[in-house]
Amino acid sequence: MAKKWTAEEISNISRGFQPACVLLAAADLDVFTALKKKPLSAGQLTGKLKTNPRATAVLLNALTALKLLIKDKGKYRLASRADELLTENSSKTILFGLRHQANCMRRWVQLAEVIKTGRPAERCPSIRGSKDDLVSFINAMENFSSPIANDVIGKLGKLKFEHLLDVGGASGTWTIAFLKAHPKARATLFDFPDVVPMARKRIANSGLSKRVAIVGGDMFKNKLPKGADFVWLSAIAHQNSRKENQQLFSKIYSAMKKGGTLIIRDVVMEKNRTGPQAGALFAVNMLVGTAGGGTYTFDEFKKDLADAGFKKITLVHKDDAMNSLMRARKL
Repeated sequence: MAKKWTAEEISNISRGFQPACVLLAAADLDVFTALKKKPLSAGQLTGKLKTNPRATAVLLNALTALKLLIKDKGKYRLASRADELLTENSSKTILFGLRHQANCMRRWVQLAEVIKTGRPAERCPSIRGSKDDLVSFINAMENFSSPIANDVIGKLGKLKFEHLLDVGGASGTWTIAFLKAHPKARATLFDFPDVVPMARKRIANSGLSKRVAIVGGDMFKNKLPKGADFVWLSAIAHQNSRKENQQLFSKIYSAMKKGGTLIIRDVVMEKNRTGPQAGALFAVNMLVGTAGGGTYTFDEFKKDLADAGFKKITLVHKDDAMNSLMRARKL
């Protein structure tokens, strides 16, 4: 039965950007980290953040209204667990994920123009600058993936491999998780050169440097490292058009050992493309952020993998968001 909408429900959707903007502005400004050590007044925080006094007070009051801060006798302090989740140096922080969402939002507000032109939105760096935006993106991938990595790997069943190639492996979240689950294996992580220093640092901190080779390059312009019997492609395919994925799958096929396995982790859409909802909305994210990216059905993945030479292509696990898993073999 079709939903019967009310004016209030539709208006609530339209206002959804307001609390998001307040939270994400605070994340970009690092308001929460500034309040970690002790409560501060709006004036004190203005001096610390070098912001406008009136604007800072309005933001702090809005954060308090959202219950992210507590205001007491003119001073603001972090709400329960905010120090864990919203400050920079916490092991449980989601701050980098929020900053990534802020960058996404700057593109989403251009959606009407994107629909008219078919071109991705203009990229607008945050107040933190483009270099820090890259750091936020890579750390956001860690924020999103680290808590679910072991569960996702468990859904693959019993894996046997000697050499993992992590294509677009960012700072190594999945490489680390796979190697910890398979103590005798080694890995090669491949990503852009400007990501390599972040990967080296995280791999070193994990104590796995001797088991991981880190290679910088462009997956479309450079050859992929050869010799892996297991290739992991996580949250990469949606950034590409189908033509680009066909090229990438062919490069992966050429680089991996005969008998090897490719696993793709990504969104998998229903045939009518209206579900899952998270996938339909993520297609919009790719529309505003990439020249040809999108979300694809399993039949589309299967055809493009088969055209690259892969066999025994199966949907191992279906998820409503990013954690669907597909397996393909090079026989």
